[in-house]
Amino acid sequence: MARTIGIFTRARLVQAAATTAMACALSAAPAFAAEAADAPPADAAAEHGLKEIVVTAQFRSQKLQDTPLSITAVTSDLLKSRNQTDISQIAAQAPNVQLTQMGGAFGSSMAAYIRGVGQYDFNPAYEPGVGIYIDDVYYASLTGSVMDLLDLDRVEVLRGPQGTLTGRNSIGGAIKMFSTKPSAENSGNIEAAYGARNRLDLRGSMNFALTDSLFVRVSGVHKRQDGYVNMIDYGCANPGNSLGITGNPNTGKGCVIGKLGEKNYTGARASIRYNPNDKLDWIVSGDYTYENRSNAASVLTVDNTAKTGGVDFRCGNFCTYANFYMPAGGQAGQAYTMPMNTMFTGWGVSSNLKYTLSDNLNLQSITAYRKYHQTFGTDDDFTPYGPIGGAGYNDLTFRFFSQELRLNGKIGSLAEWTIGGFYNDQTSVYFTRQDIRYIVPNVPSFYLQFQGNDPVKANSKAGFATLILHPTSKLNVTAGLRYTSEHKDYTFVRQNWSGGALVDPFGVGALNGSVANYDGNKLDWRISADYRFSPQLMAYATVSTGFKGGGVTARPFTKTQATNGTFRPETLTSYELGLKSDLFDRRLRLNLAGFVNDYKNIQLPISDCSLLDGFAPGTDPYPCAAIQNAGDGKMWGLEGELSATPIDGLNIDATLSWIDGEWNRISAQVTSIKLSDPITSPNWRGSAGIQYTADLGGKNGTLTPRFDLVYTGRQQIGRLTVTSPLDYNPAFALANARLTWKNPKEDLAISFEVSNLFDKYYYLPLRFQALYASAGTVYSNVGRPREWAISVRKSF
Repeated sequence: MARTIGIFTRARLVQAAATTAMACALSAAPAFAAEAADAPPADAAAEHGLKEIVVTAQFRSQKLQDTPLSITAVTSDLLKSRNQTDISQIAAQAPNVQLTQMGGAFGSSMAAYIRGVGQYDFNPAYEPGVGIYIDDVYYASLTGSVMDLLDLDRVEVLRGPQGTLTGRNSIGGAIKMFSTKPSAENSGNIEAAYGARNRLDLRGSMNFALTDSLFVRVSGVHKRQDGYVNMIDYGCANPGNSLGITGNPNTGKGCVIGKLGEKNYTGARASIRYNPNDKLDWIVSGDYTYENRSNAASVLTVDNTAKTGGVDFRCGNFCTYANFYMPAGGQAGQAYTMPMNTMFTGWGVSSNLKYTLSDNLNLQSITAYRKYHQTFGTDDDFTPYGPIGGAGYNDLTFRFFSQELRLNGKIGSLAEWTIGGFYNDQTSVYFTRQDIRYIVPNVPSFYLQFQGNDPVKANSKAGFATLILHPTSKLNVTAGLRYTSEHKDYTFVRQNWSGGALVDPFGVGALNGSVANYDGNKLDWRISADYRFSPQLMAYATVSTGFKGGGVTARPFTKTQATNGTFRPETLTSYELGLKSDLFDRRLRLNLAGFVNDYKNIQLPISDCSLLDGFAPGTDPYPCAAIQNAGDGKMWGLEGELSATPIDGLNIDATLSWIDGEWNRISAQVTSIKLSDPITSPNWRGSAGIQYTADLGGKNGTLTPRFDLVYTGRQQIGRLTVTSPLDYNPAFALANARLTWKNPKEDLAISFEVSNLFDKYYYLPLRFQALYASAGTVYSNVGRPREWAISVRKSF
């Protein structure tokens, strides 16, 4: 996809390149009521304190405070109390986690980073750096990952490499979502919300029993909201302009031709559970997602008027002159307009079967199949000025099958163990039509327009084992191994727009039919020891590894860039110390961690493909958009999580995180990053929340006000040229407020909420500057302005 030929967001790339961060996560007491059928019993002493949290991060139900991992556990109650309905918002309460909806050039996808390690690029040639799971089923693609949090029981955010537990591509960590299981009770709920810019949300779920052993749960959601960045017809708004750009006669009121940042999302999920006895528990689930909305809300933030006809096309905080228009030229016999909508349709089925073989042995089988289709268009220069433009149309089809087997056992009171295997097979077909005829500066007659239809096949196999020893009643030692073998092949199709042979100055057409292959394997390991000093205090020390899979260069300009562009996995070794405590009769929960990460073979974009093309360094005449193992670095940080309920009804949570580090190596092929640059940013993150449930007495129910504040420190977004200084987004804080009334039965709730309470204007930590060298423009995603909503929820 040629629209990323320039350096995407150097800040994102720098973050993708490394980092760890301090993270603190305080969470209100009611929010942590994660229940599990086989959960260990909660301490009865905590009747009026913080409720016990149960997690399954180590393939078995354990109390959070007994698990030697950095985990933030969040239940659906906390998500609702904070007005959060999609996965990208989880970062607000999970320190050192950054989940960002991508801009229009990347479709319906999400940049996911934990401790500064992750991935932003949706292309199937590249692997995510944060593992995303729903009901233990791996989601292998960033596309379609901005999911609604539909009918969830809880979310577990695991920070740090999870190589032995969740496998490859969890080098930064993992986000595991668990749906509410079907049960024997007949119950349900329905919720409706109306708010700013015609926001309308509808969601509901229903649970019922078909027989004494067969249960069904069905849930659905629909969300719709107008966009918040106006697309303005430049010719209409500026009649008689110096460039002779005329208005479109079909332009609507006020010269507005559309709005970016819409929501239009529909999802459904159904599960059937067969649970005839204590030995067998089998859940089969299916889900469907449909999204049809305008592209992400972006505005032009840099405009070099020397390249844009002497006109500055920046038009304001929440407006853009982008029109997705390209004039005639090259293969484009007449002017045309790219679609400015993103469409996504996806569905999946899964089977999760648990069978108890004996008192000390049980088997679990997890089988899944997923498929999705996405289309979207781009305006790469984000102006109405045709002579500098670039545009792309993208159509991606994806299929994924996975199978996992786990065998869990116990050896008396001495040890617990897990062995298992995992296999997946995936196929993508990426059709694209690219028009970047002006990508080469100072060569106005040059054009580069091509059509691709690239099949990408990949598979992986893994075997894993975990052993938890209990030498004494207070000491536990955990060891884990995981061996992974992976393969990927990418077939490049480069044709003209009619499907025939492509003739171009660089010979891009010679790529047609070329195949790039990657094969690799990796052994991950983990060793951890934890010691419980008292019922209130546990400490642990862990050394663990993880990796992000290798691959091939997805956007080559020459055949040699494709065949020589294979890169290896990037790897991370993490050293971590942690402390977990429940104090003052569980009125205060404080978890702390410190870590040092050794990050190797970081996958970075290079700007000089001389070595791949067979030229002396710095002499390659061809453009370069390759990824290579081009850096090493170290990061270190501190994390803290705190929850408090000083009196009944009052819940306080807060977070604070700090991270720093340094580059040890940067390849000479990388010009956008210097050894002296910070390896990650922001250094500081924090959040705070408070709520109080007031009993109104008698039949009047309760009233709960809640206030949340999230702080993000100054964050680098890269440099525009090799000699430019680093650019930064300034630090900002966002506040949200919510007031909820519940009736005495707590089966009816009415809420009024305001997000971005003080109407802070801010940019998301990414920008698109692929055409800066030729077009002189950069556009950025802008955060949502202040919004309000009223919601009503009824349970039955």
